[in-house]
Amino acid sequence: MPRVRGTGLATQQWWRRQGEWGSDSLLYGASAIVALGIWLGAKEHAQVLWGELSAGPYLLGALIALTLARGNSVPKSLWRGALAILVGIGSVLAPLLIETSLRAQHGSSQYVQPEVQVIERSGAILLGLHDPYRSFVQNGQIVNEVSGVPAFESFFPYLPLMGAFGIPSAFVHHRGGFLDARWIMTLFSLLVLLIALWLMKATNGQRLRIAQVLLILPTGALFAVSGGDDLPVLAGLLLGAVLLKRRNNEFAGFVLGLVVAMKLTAWPLALGAPLVGRKSDGRSARLILGTWITATLTVIVTPFLLRAPHTFLVNVLEFPLGLAGVTSPAASALPGHILTTIYRPLGHVLGPLTFVVGGYFAVRWGHRRHPLRLEQLLRLFAVSITVMMLASSATRIGYLIYPINLWLWASVLRA
Repeated sequence: MPRVRGTGLATQQWWRRQGEWGSDSLLYGASAIVALGIWLGAKEHAQVLWGELSAGPYLLGALIALTLARGNSVPKSLWRGALAILVGIGSVLAPLLIETSLRAQHGSSQYVQPEVQVIERSGAILLGLHDPYRSFVQNGQIVNEVSGVPAFESFFPYLPLMGAFGIPSAFVHHRGGFLDARWIMTLFSLLVLLIALWLMKATNGQRLRIAQVLLILPTGALFAVSGGDDLPVLAGLLLGAVLLKRRNNEFAGFVLGLVVAMKLTAWPLALGAPLVGRKSDGRSARLILGTWITATLTVIVTPFLLRAPHTFLVNVLEFPLGLAGVTSPAASALPGHILTTIYRPLGHVLGPLTFVVGGYFAVRWGHRRHPLRLEQLLRLFAVSITVMMLASSATRIGYLIYPINLWLWASVLRA
């Protein structure tokens, strides 16, 4: 353990010595390598096209940052922001415009990942005032009410509010173009991100780094262009964390309630928020936060849950956990998926067992450090999400963007 801490401290010191321009150059350079690797090795055409289009902008950003790192007279905040916008145009805006335009022109699903089509189809169903939770298990068999799509696409593995991002495309009955759900999710995420950065008490350099990781680097850009459903969740969690830090508990509870009504990946932070919420006088705001989160979530979710509880739970819980008997495309070659492939019954045990055992140690860790601070909670959940991701039988390696963002926010909000 001392050796690990020593290595971590040495790495932090080395990173600080690179300076702001030097670190930007390294990040953009690494992003160019990632984009090139995705271009050459990804299986999804939407991801391949993103890698092809964004590798050049990342490389250009790295070269510009490396050049400016040698000039001490350059005003860093202004020009670093301008360079980030330039790279963002090349890695997010231009690829998103091209891919959504190609999808609209050709009507082909190769320019989009399945989750976007699921969200858009659910948005159309919501627009017609119907229930998007339509697929379920009956007598051990999948009952698929969505014709013409694979079984896994008949599920809606989100909470109801995520379907709202698919409503704009339903108005025109046309997929692709500027009403593509990816545009709606990306613009929403950008707006929420800007609000969070404006409210955040941090340096300009810290704000820029958060924006880079959440939206501009491959940790955000790849998902905005090809899929995008995790970006609104992360942006909402960031805003909720900032409001918690500012002790604006009512708005923090409302925002976190909205986010947990989108996707299960937001639940860990929302459940832990009452533990770290504080009023302006330092007293616990547990009741205020818990009430606002619960009330917001209840208003949105209850109508769908009461209509068909079993169908709702199969879609929202069993399918994402790999327990619905349908192979999910989210199954990456991580330890949980590999073990489940070798011995299928483990799929019903591994996730719950990891949750119980990990939860026990998390509670013990939190109890020893009571009262918890926000940055401690963010780090705890960064580790917890990583462990659950590795143990789950159906998950994406892309979920690493959650612990990466949470760890960065913890370091910025620590002060």
